Amino acid sequence: MTEEKEPREALDAGSVRQLNDILSTLRHGSVTLVIQNGRVVQIEKNEKIRLS
Repeated sequence: MTEEKEPREALDAGSVRQLNDILSTLRHGSVTLVIQNGRVVQIEKNEKIRLS
């Protein structure tokens, strides 16, 4: 039987600000959140530059 743990915040306030900054400047690409033990430990930004 598995013990249920109390939910906790996956992102602290500073990480939320960083993620928001990344998302507000990203035009084309992706953002990956790396999770360990239920917490975000890394944010990866992959940006594509479109040539017209």
